[in-house]
Amino acid sequence: MREMGDWDAYLIERFAKDREEAIGFLHAVMEEYERFGNVAAVLNAVDTVVQSQGGVAELAKQTQLEPETLAQLLSGDSAPPLDRFAVLLKALGCRLTIEPLTEAMPTPETDAARMENVA
Repeated sequence: MREMGDWDAYLIERFAKDREEAIGFLHAVMEEYERFGNVAAVLNAVDTVVQSQGGVAELAKQTQLEPETLAQLLSGDSAPPLDRFAVLLKALGCRLTIEPLTEAMPTPETDAARMENVA
């Protein structure tokens, strides 16, 4: 019988090749979150996708946030606000969801160019 590898490593490799699949994975995890409220599963899924897209350091460059800040968000320290926000949205008849952007992720350069076009 073939030995199973690390599931997270498998997902990271797969999502690195197919960003749309990564987004679909997050979408499915959010649907499960809505049913079961497992914040740890959401954070683990987001962490897996972050790792597949270059890791916290790469995401920090794209978001202009400190890597420590992003690592703290993924650690679970921010889980209670996510739960409270989800409860608030549910009371308003809404829910958290994941949808792909219709255009490429903005970068500081594209944001600056967009602001120049507005001015």
